Amino acid sequence: MTDRGDPRAANPAFRRVALIVAVLNLAYFGVEFGVAASIRSVSLFADSIDFLEDASVTLLILAALAWTAKTRARIGMLLAAILLVPSVATCWTAWEKLKLPIAPDPAPLSLTALGALAVNFTCALLLARYRHHSGSLTKAAFLSARNDVLGNVAIILAALVTGFLWRSTWPDLIVGLAIALLNADAARDIWEAARQEHRAAA
Repeated sequence: MTDRGDPRAANPAFRRVALIVAVLNLAYFGVEFGVAASIRSVSLFADSIDFLEDASVTLLILAALAWTAKTRARIGMLLAAILLVPSVATCWTAWEKLKLPIAPDPAPLSLTALGALAVNFTCALLLARYRHHSGSLTKAAFLSARNDVLGNVAIILAALVTGFLWRSTWPDLIVGLAIALLNADAARDIWEAARQEHRAAA
């Protein structure tokens, strides 16, 4: 019987799943980034950068599966740092948005977020059964996909508020910053898991 934490138990099936997840994330990054730029949406920008980060993390996980437990733990720490990149980028974008506080068009905002929700929900379902394999690496991929689903729901709500209740840039800004905080919290969880693995391996 193979231990569920042994990457060899998940390699063949997980590699296929991880490749599908990486391609989906990379493809929708292009879609969402383009819409975010055209309607000047902070929340969509945050989510699009997150798609690019998810694709990078998943490809890095694929490369790391064959490495030792100690090396995988170190890569887990690196992934925690990578997860902070969208948070920093979103805070900068939000600051720039405050200089020109124009509300984004709610129609493309909500439609793009719905598409993102479908992609992220699919990725989360694909990754859910592997979230306990290879420790912090696959945990990073699953947590990121799960957080993205929550973020997409929040973007859709922000679009509805902007379109029907409050024509302001603030709903979009608030959701964008909330996504940044969610990513930062996921980075903390992954860092702690990777530190424990590193100590165990040492």
